[in-house]
Amino acid sequence: MTANPQGRTRRATLLSAACALAVTGAMVLTGCSSSEDPDAGTNGVGKLSPDQIQTKTRAAADAAPAVRLSGTVVTSGRTYKLDMRLKADGGTGSVTSQGATFGLLRVGKQLYLKADADFWSHGGDTGAAGKLNGKYVKVPQGDPAYKKFSGFTDKAVLLDGLLTLHGKLATDGHHDQSGTRTIRITGDAGSGGTLDVSLQGKPYPLRLVRAGSAGTLSFSDWGKDFTVTEPAKSETVDYGKQLPTS
Repeated sequence: MTANPQGRTRRATLLSAACALAVTGAMVLTGCSSSEDPDAGTNGVGKLSPDQIQTKTRAAADAAPAVRLSGTVVTSGRTYKLDMRLKADGGTGSVTSQGATFGLLRVGKQLYLKADADFWSHGGDTGAAGKLNGKYVKVPQGDPAYKKFSGFTDKAVLLDGLLTLHGKLATDGHHDQSGTRTIRITGDAGSGGTLDVSLQGKPYPLRLVRAGSAGTLSFSDWGKDFTVTEPAKSETVDYGKQLPTS
C-alpha cells in the first residue's frame, strides 16, 4: 500500500502552519525546523571554511566604494578613537587621542588637519595656535604628521592593516551586530583577533576586535558614497613645509 500524496501534503501544510504560530507559555512545538539551519536565508558564507570567509570578506571590503569605521585603534602604545568615512580618493572624520580631538580631511593626496587653539598650543607656540584655531591646516607630505595621520584617511591602507587576523583561523558561531546576522571568525581562538562578517547581503566585515587588545572597530555604511571637497580658502591655512609641534 502506498501513502496518499494528498495526505502527506496536508500533514506538511498543517505542520508548517503550526510552526508559523507564536508559541505561548511553556508549550514547545517539535518538528519545527526554522532553527535547525542557522544559515537559512543568508548569503551562505556561514557554510564556508574560515579561510574562505576571510577571503570573501576582504574582497567585498576592497570592492566597496566607501565605508564608515568607528572605534579604537591602539598603536605604538597610544590609543586613537576614530570616526572616519573613507573612499578611494579621500576621507574625512575625527580622531581623539590623549584627550585632544582633531579633524582629518584628505582630498586626493592633500591632507588637512583641523583643531582648536588648545590642540596647537601644546607645543608652546601660542601665536601659531591663534592663527590655526578652527582652520583646515594643510599638512605637507614631508611633515611627520602626514605619514602618521594620512593612513587614517586611506581606505585601502587602513583596511589592509586591520582586516587580517593572526594565527590559525576558525569559526566561532553565529552572532548579531545591530540587528544584522553575522558569522564570527577568529585567529588563534580569539587571541589573534575576531571578525564578525555579515550574513545578509554582501559579506562585509561589521565588527573587528584586534589581537593583543589593540582596539575594537565597527564598520557601517558600506557602499554609501559621500563627498570630499577642498575647504574654502578663507578656512584654510598653508603653514609651510612643516607644522608646529603639538
